[in-house]
Amino acid sequence: MTDSAVAEEAQHSSTLESVKSFVAGGAGGIAAVLVGHPFDLTKTRLQTAPPGTYTGAVDVVKKALAKDGLRGLYRGVVPPLLGVTPIFAVSFWAYDTSKLLILRLTPNRKSKELSIPELAAAGFLSAIPTTLVTAPVERAKVLLQVQGQTPGGPQYKGVIDVVGHLYREGGVRSVFRGSFATVARDGPGSAAYFAAYEVTKKLLTPAGSSPSDLNLGAVIIAGGTAGIAMWSIAIPPDVLKSRIQSAPTGTYSGFMDCARKTIAADGVAALWRGLGPAMARAFPANAATFLGVEATKKLVDSFL
Repeated sequence: MTDSAVAEEAQHSSTLESVKSFVAGGAGGIAAVLVGHPFDLTKTRLQTAPPGTYTGAVDVVKKALAKDGLRGLYRGVVPPLLGVTPIFAVSFWAYDTSKLLILRLTPNRKSKELSIPELAAAGFLSAIPTTLVTAPVERAKVLLQVQGQTPGGPQYKGVIDVVGHLYREGGVRSVFRGSFATVARDGPGSAAYFAAYEVTKKLLTPAGSSPSDLNLGAVIIAGGTAGIAMWSIAIPPDVLKSRIQSAPTGTYSGFMDCARKTIAADGVAALWRGLGPAMARAFPANAATFLGVEATKKLVDSFL
């Protein structure tokens, strides 16, 4: 086989892997939303409600069920469902692409296996392109989730109505409000997320076996661990993101201004508001994510 043929085959293989990562990531994202949205709604309402509105996570759930029934726990689910495929697809594609980039930038390395810091770096890099999708989707989701929380607030008919209102209010800048806070959350969060998953998979792999041969039970454990690792450090920037994205225009001048005003009004503890629901969601939602990803990859492989 000539060098050009080898290069062409390598390029084809790389493209195939990218497509597989994209498709599998989207499937994993859908699974994550279906499992995790009620927890996410509870977290967002705790983070954005005026002090005294709720006594805790259970109170949020009780009031949501009393007002809207089970449907109330899935308020705001349409934006993440519509956006989840591209969000997770881009995230997993960007992660795999970033790993390849690191390998290409270190051609003289002794091992093709990435170190934990390199895996974390690939995870951090994956958050940058993903934010282009995540920020507007979460902006719409947060506004729908907090709708009805305070009397007299804006009432939206759905995700299209939210986006239209935001665009009329402040153009593209309004739609993408909270982008910096999203990167501040998802950069370090994704670094911990992917590194924890890879490390846990390796720890669960018997000697002489490959991590790709893990059974689904081990994938669930590794995925759940990844979620806990991410949300253990992502809550403070997530609180600020939720507040920036849900507040009326002009409330905050930026990320640091939101941090200062939040601490001044509610104390440092406010930066950890919503930790309980986030951690309760972290294991099942992210176990579902990686279960969806790995199962989809195996399914795609079976057709190739």
